[in-house]
Amino acid sequence: MPEGDAVYKTAKRLRGALDGRALTRSDFRVPRYATADLRGRTVLTTQSRGKHLLTRVEGGLTVHTHLRMDGSWRISRAGARIPGGDVVRLVLGNTEWLAVGHKLGMVDLVATDREDSVVGHLGPDLLGADWDAGQAVENIRKNPDLTIGEALLEQRNLAGIGTIWRAETLFMAGLSPWRKAGEVTDLEGLVAVAHQLMNASKDGPGPVTTGDPRPGRTLWVYGRAHRPCRRCGNPVSRGDLGTQPYDRLIFWCRTCQT
Repeated sequence: MPEGDAVYKTAKRLRGALDGRALTRSDFRVPRYATADLRGRTVLTTQSRGKHLLTRVEGGLTVHTHLRMDGSWRISRAGARIPGGDVVRLVLGNTEWLAVGHKLGMVDLVATDREDSVVGHLGPDLLGADWDAGQAVENIRKNPDLTIGEALLEQRNLAGIGTIWRAETLFMAGLSPWRKAGEVTDLEGLVAVAHQLMNASKDGPGPVTTGDPRPGRTLWVYGRAHRPCRRCGNPVSRGDLGTQPYDRLIFWCRTCQT
């Protein structure tokens, strides 16, 4: 599933292609909205909210999309060929650009003043202008018996973090993913690390697993199973954390994280 920083970058690309332009193409390829037609409406903006995307158009409507595991928005010049089959879920275009939503996990059309119906359950957005670290900490503290690894990934606690930045945050904080949230004495410092890492990544290239570690760019443990820990040299571990079917991949160093 894409991380919040990747969704943030997607919103930026959609703004560049659609903002301030009237739609000449509107094609919802999901049964619920098969008859919806936004042609003639000007796109106001697209904002990311955690891992969700909100594309607002004039007339008080918002197109809500979520990439889930395999989804993406692809931008091309107007008139470009659109793939056949069932991979395309939504097409929005103007006289200059075409935005094609591939394998989108969610597609909704809601009133802009009712966006809370699709994103209101989310905790503070790590990349939002209204990021509230105190509220994120308070949310995590409400379930002290949950592992800190699961608590960080719970979008109702704080929105946007995924398996990559969870692993990196916990490594930098020296915390085992299996430590109980209630046992973590510096939750404020922990969410500050997550915020720093994602902010460092949101406007740059995607993270890689090679080279010298740099915040938000080169990774310490994620994707490095069985390779030497960059800090202590012992092998990086890999496992699954959480109860099925909500378990997710986790990488950590058994020596550096306790």
